[in-house]
Amino acid sequence: MAGPLSVAIIGCGFGGIGMGVQLIKAGIDDFVILEKADDVGGTWRDNTYPGAACDIPSHLYSFSFEKKTDWSRKYPSQQEILDYLRDCARKHGLLGHIRFGVEVTEARFDEADATWRVRTATGEEIAARVLVSACGQLNRPTLPDLLGLADFAGHAFHSARWDHGYDLTGKRVAVVGTGASAVQFIPPVAEQAERLYVFQRSAPYVVDKPDRPYADWERALLRRVPPLYTLSRVWQYLYYEMRVLGFVKYTRLMDLLANRFRRNLVGQVGDTGLQQVLTPDYPMGCKRILLSNDYYPAVRRDNVEMVTEPIEAVEPEQIVTADDRRRPVEAIIFGTGFQSTDFLAPMRVVGTGGRELSEVWQDGAEAYLGITVSGFPNLFLLYGPNTNLGHNSIIYMLESQFRYVLRCIRELRRNGLAYLDVRPDVQNEFNARLQERLRASVWDKGCTSWYKTASGRNTNNWPSYTFAYRRATRRPRLADYHVSQA
Repeated sequence: MAGPLSVAIIGCGFGGIGMGVQLIKAGIDDFVILEKADDVGGTWRDNTYPGAACDIPSHLYSFSFEKKTDWSRKYPSQQEILDYLRDCARKHGLLGHIRFGVEVTEARFDEADATWRVRTATGEEIAARVLVSACGQLNRPTLPDLLGLADFAGHAFHSARWDHGYDLTGKRVAVVGTGASAVQFIPPVAEQAERLYVFQRSAPYVVDKPDRPYADWERALLRRVPPLYTLSRVWQYLYYEMRVLGFVKYTRLMDLLANRFRRNLVGQVGDTGLQQVLTPDYPMGCKRILLSNDYYPAVRRDNVEMVTEPIEAVEPEQIVTADDRRRPVEAIIFGTGFQSTDFLAPMRVVGTGGRELSEVWQDGAEAYLGITVSGFPNLFLLYGPNTNLGHNSIIYMLESQFRYVLRCIRELRRNGLAYLDVRPDVQNEFNARLQERLRASVWDKGCTSWYKTASGRNTNNWPSYTFAYRRATRRPRLADYHVSQA
């Protein structure tokens, strides 16, 4: 019987693809990427709703080791990002390592031989010395628990499961939620629908998006003079990195961005009553700041109504709000986000002593550097707890994690180790400091958001500079880990 693989990776979005490329570059060829869908791309494969795009510039929202000088515009669309990821997988020879249509249901650490035993939905078992989760934070859609929804006679779907076969033209449509996805798909839906009701629980901060197509001469210049591409990337990185000061240190700096928001709102919304509806009741930055040039013009349309009364119930052909008003609808689109704080769910992950990760994390997910969890040896998380950003590109964070994980694998091999298991005191001290910084951040200034658990613990965001994270993950310190000889 063949021995265990060196590495098993779960998920094939930016994290899984980037990690796989780094393994190949390091000469590690005995690994597999398990992907439950039939294509690469992760969230950029799943979110195909009209208007789907990134809010980080294209030159920055791409791997440093796979430069792309011919992005069509400053802020890339969903399709262009997906094409980029497909190209990365093909170019770097990853397709032979990916197993599509394989859903992981359980991963259990076998202490006897220091091996992760990964079980799939078909009952197959895959053994690997190292397990890497590249599941991300935004892959499981959240649907609200609305009374009567099961009896709705029309068509209902979540934005991350967009039904392109259903024609919204001339329909009476309800959109539930006004988050990042909804702000993007509401404008095209408003153009199609006969009547659009937007059910808003909390108004978002929406600022203008400095987007435009790249001219042919710009792309040609970037291709022919590589330092210009590097300069563009560095400038964008520094510009976005400076914003962290307003999020975590000098929160009054958010007032400057709030002024930009107010100018955008006043300039695009003429009706005073609608301005009030669209003005958030929490400090700027407490929730995700959204970029759009067409959201406010869309909700001003005569066929669009902003509804702020809570939904009381869904009836077969209408939605009833708390003020007892009934609005007839033929379709409901949920822009209600994702189960972002339930990392790795619904997989069952079992570590040493039979401990389940869901039990260890019952008060909120945490990890050392967002990567390793005490009691779960040789398990490495990409885009794990508290590594999300409010100010810069997550790709930069992922590349820091790729390097850290790869160096951990090298330490295992170089020193003949069976496993690395982060010490609980190291993990606890790291997270205590991290939570203390989070409490001083704008994210803890009186709002609920997808960054937090129901108890109010912020399990998602990194409260510092991204270069500080890169420095912290420069190389693993064996003193931080319990080690076992092979």
